[in-house]
Amino acid sequence: MEWLNYHHLFYFWTVAREGTVTAAAKELHVARTTITAQVRELEKSAGAKLFRKSGRYLELTEFGQHVFHYAEEIFLIGRELTDFMKTGQPGMTKKFVVGMPDVVPKLVAFELLKPAIHHPEGFQIVCYEGKLPELMADLALHRLDLIISDSVAPPTVDVKAYSHRLGECGLSFLAVPELARKHRQKFPKSLTGAPLCLPTEHTAVRRALNHWMDDNDIHPRIVAEFEDSALLKVFGQSGLGIVPIPTAIEKEVKEQYDMQLVGRLEDVVDRFFAISVEKRVHHPAVQAIVEQARSEIFEVK
Repeated sequence: MEWLNYHHLFYFWTVAREGTVTAAAKELHVARTTITAQVRELEKSAGAKLFRKSGRYLELTEFGQHVFHYAEEIFLIGRELTDFMKTGQPGMTKKFVVGMPDVVPKLVAFELLKPAIHHPEGFQIVCYEGKLPELMADLALHRLDLIISDSVAPPTVDVKAYSHRLGECGLSFLAVPELARKHRQKFPKSLTGAPLCLPTEHTAVRRALNHWMDDNDIHPRIVAEFEDSALLKVFGQSGLGIVPIPTAIEKEVKEQYDMQLVGRLEDVVDRFFAISVEKRVHHPAVQAIVEQARSEIFEVK
């Protein structure tokens, strides 16, 4: 039987969490060369690269992401075992593992996950971000209990999964006060020539927004595009441009990012889905998420 070297795995896991060998070495109080050697030994054993360079940081390869997810599980169980040996009380926390593409707004994700966080069964929430096809693969292997997405399960992915509609809402266009005042009048025609920060073309809402702008002869000045919804809001907060966000979280975004309303658009909707391997939802956390989303979250505030 071939044994896994957990020392190698632990060093790899730490580098993946810290982002650099230097930071991992500082965290573990060992030399950088020790970290590098251990990770190389793990790569040699696996027969595949775990990291690639991305500027000053190390980025996980697709293979490395899968290894990291396993490592997370292993070391979480290790911590639970340590607690049990100290207290004699087995851990009662159940994990609820959720994946989501980074295009899903973080505030929407938080609101959707609230019922699971506060569920009477006391779930421990574990969240992963990634590309939807990769998350679908993890769902098929039961590494995820649920995917929260802005689109249904893609038909091109050979995974038997079901998309449960959570709800939809229109878009609210927000900007810093000066920019909002300038473009608020005659909205949405005022968007022509206005600086806009938008989600990338990979998102369902961006494609719908493009069609709407073409149909209504509206031609903004697109100054930036972002795949990460949080980064989109940060650049909007900087005054770079007007940003569209789901109306369901308009109030929270205005308060958190100090932006004001330019106008609301109901002709383009942002939709959200819970993707699971269950045709009929039985998982109690998923049931709570679906019920609250449909009854409370997706209402215009």
